Amino acid sequence: MDRDVRAHGPSCARRLRAQGTADGQTLQEIAESIHRHCSVSLLRAHRLARGLTLKDVAGNLRNLGASYGESAPKPDPIQLGYWETGKNHPKPVTVGLLCSFYESTPEEIGFTSAAAIQTLALSAVSGIQAGSTAGASFVQRLDSARREVDRTLASASVSPAQLDLLDERIVLARQQYLYTPPAPMLETLLGLLADVEDLAGDRQPAAAQVRLSELTAILSTLVADALMKLGDLDRSQAWYSTARAAADDSGNVELRARVRAQAAMLPFYYGPLEVAVTLTREARMITRGRPSVTTAFAAAAEARALAKLGDGYKAQRALRLAADLFEQSGPGGDADDAFSFPERRFLLYRSGALTAIGDTTEARRVQAQALGLYPTQTGIDPALLQLETAICCALDRLPSDACDLAGSAILAIRPAHQTPILRARAREVIRALPTPTRSSRPVRELREILALPPGAM
Repeated sequence: MDRDVRAHGPSCARRLRAQGTADGQTLQEIAESIHRHCSVSLLRAHRLARGLTLKDVAGNLRNLGASYGESAPKPDPIQLGYWETGKNHPKPVTVGLLCSFYESTPEEIGFTSAAAIQTLALSAVSGIQAGSTAGASFVQRLDSARREVDRTLASASVSPAQLDLLDERIVLARQQYLYTPPAPMLETLLGLLADVEDLAGDRQPAAAQVRLSELTAILSTLVADALMKLGDLDRSQAWYSTARAAADDSGNVELRARVRAQAAMLPFYYGPLEVAVTLTREARMITRGRPSVTTAFAAAAEARALAKLGDGYKAQRALRLAADLFEQSGPGGDADDAFSFPERRFLLYRSGALTAIGDTTEARRVQAQALGLYPTQTGIDPALLQLETAICCALDRLPSDACDLAGSAILAIRPAHQTPILRARAREVIRALPTPTRSSRPVRELREILALPPGAM
């Protein structure tokens, strides 16, 4: 038996595996339990969670790596035992192979150092290209890209000029994101992720690693947001996790906080709301409450999540904090950038909080102010503001006005922008109405509009 498990005896890991399986735990959860209880490395715990021997795993790794050609890692049981006990460390490409075999990220199998997780970006291009030639569906390409972002461990050596050019293209994509429908935008974002991989090599300087990590975090966040708009919640959550890992790898405090505040949008719209509060508070903790646009963003997101939870007092307090931070931080960046937090977006979050609190008078004022700041060519934010005005009408017991406004907001949106997130918000208009009015003609007409496929009217 492996040396570091011997103190517990060979039956210990088997007992935990059997118990975890009976309790319906995932392999990841069973591995973590073995890691904690038996004091073994995470890498060894993953093997024991599957009931495999060193020889079993080494053979599987050689088979899995066969597609690498001559460069394929050829681990043997002795090497694997050394890696599991920390006597030496596998090369990055082998860590990637281990991640693929155990269906885990580097961090989940114990490789969290900068040397072990140097990569950023994506042998996703390989998955995308392979998927295209094999006729794989776009959903498969999305999953493949995300997994490879998580697992890729190759580092890159690129020139500052190359990074500058890539950064310029990503800035352009951040601007396009504000008015481009999410489905075609995903193609653009995946293409940029593939280009990051094209710059990857055997090694890269620390400064280049940081920049590539930042770019991966930004692109992954936008992919997650687009998937959320399209209603693909599981994949959105997975991409947000990838974005957080990339941001943490960069060490950029503002970016680490910004990604978490942005990720709070998913539980805000689809639940659980408590997770949205946790993410926004975590973002503020990362910035240590220092005045910045990101801290203001986090406080505003926390306020509207608290308001939707029904905690009006804490929501109002968070709103005041957000306003103070926003005022102290100055302009929220380029208004035409998806990663900025300009006044109009601050007002959108303020509107959401005030609407949920039930302060309809102030909410309407904020909504009108925000709508005046949006350009003609934009995305769904104006429609979200109009739907919140409709919710205010519902709270004020004006069912006809509420339903007419909500229906008009949905029908005015281009079909490619009529995504599930808008319809989910529109249904909140109906839920905000008094129960006796929910069978009235205006409500029936609104339900009929929401049942139509995009572009049907």
